[in-house]
Formats: sequence, C-alpha cells, structure tokens
Amino acid sequence: MEGPIGVGKTSLVNRLANSFNGELLLEKPDENPFLERFYQDSRKAAFPTQLYFLFQRSQQLQELRNRDLFRSSLVADFMLEKDRIFAGLNLDRDELELYEKVYSRLNPEAPVPDLVVYLQAPAEVLQRRVRGRSRPHEATLGLDYLQRLSDAYAEFFHHYNASPLLIINAAEINPVEREEDYQLLLERICSVRSGKHYFNPGPLLL
Repeated sequence: MEGPIGVGKTSLVNRLANSFNGELLLEKPDENPFLERFYQDSRKAAFPTQLYFLFQRSQQLQELRNRDLFRSSLVADFMLEKDRIFAGLNLDRDELELYEKVYSRLNPEAPVPDLVVYLQAPAEVLQRRVRGRSRPHEATLGLDYLQRLSDAYAEFFHHYNASPLLIINAAEINPVEREEDYQLLLERICSVRSGKHYFNPGPLLL
C-alpha cells in the first residue's frame, strides 16, 4: 500500500491484514528522532531524517528475512522505493548524491509485491485528513508541499511496472469506517492479477 501522507494507508492495511490473515509490515515514523525537527525546519533536518528512514527500513527487511516471512502473506503500508521519492523531493543536490551512495552501499532489497495499491487524493483532502489526526508536528504541512509530494508519487507510479498496480482515487471513500466502501475496495483488490488498473469510486459511496 502506497500513497502520500494522510491518504489512509496504515488504517486500510490493518483491515486488509485481517481479511487476508496476513502479517503486518508497518512504517514506524514515530521512532525517527529527526522527523519532528524536519517538520519544524525541513531544510536543516531533511538529510538525517531520510538517512534514519533508510536504515530503519533496511533493518526491517533484514528482520523479515531472518524470520522467513517473505514466504508468508505480508501486507505493508510502504514500499522501499518511497525513500527515494522523499529524498528526491527534500534533499539538495549534494545531499541526494550522498544519499544515493549510502543507498547503493546498503543495497536494500525487498521482494517484488504480488500487488501494489496506490492511493491518491487531492492535496486539499490530504491536508484535511492530516489535520484531523491531530499530530501537532504535522500541522506545518502546507498545500504546496503536499501537492509536490503527490506529484512525485504520480510521476513514480506513471513509470512503475515491477508488479501489478491498482491506482485508487481515495478522495471520496472511507474504507476504514464504512463497511460498504471497504468491501467494494476489497473486491477490486482481489480481482487484480496483472497490469495497471484504475479505480475511481464516486461520491455516492459517502
């Protein structure tokens, strides 16, 4: 499951893991000691924030290899590739060059997903949802940043072809609290076997 901040990845992944009786692999942003500083001053804290996430995800992947969970059903609320999306967005040229060297040296490898679900929503919707979850350090996220992040995700998935891809307009649905929306989404997820697909539920589901 992928998509920009506030689009609803983690809540949906928890429901999907129950439906598929799968293991959860979740981001752990609260463990990043630089994240709050990034929201306060992104220019100063972007590089250590990105490095921490890179090392954290590499460690998560290694722990999964040790537990051999790659052979089990696994539902995740992030892809390793998202690190490069955020790095390209937030780092200057020299920092990005150094980041890429560290990335190459670590050589993190993740299994190719059976399916990637990419959730989209307009920046205004993302901002409303971010503010609604009442995390004080996220209050500084502006529309400009959320729009640039959404554009970066859209560019990445425009070229993505490593696995089946389902692109969902999540602006008008609430699959976490509304059962009808969740079942509709689950049915569509289970139907995708190959290729790139688009799902645009209308406002009548609200």
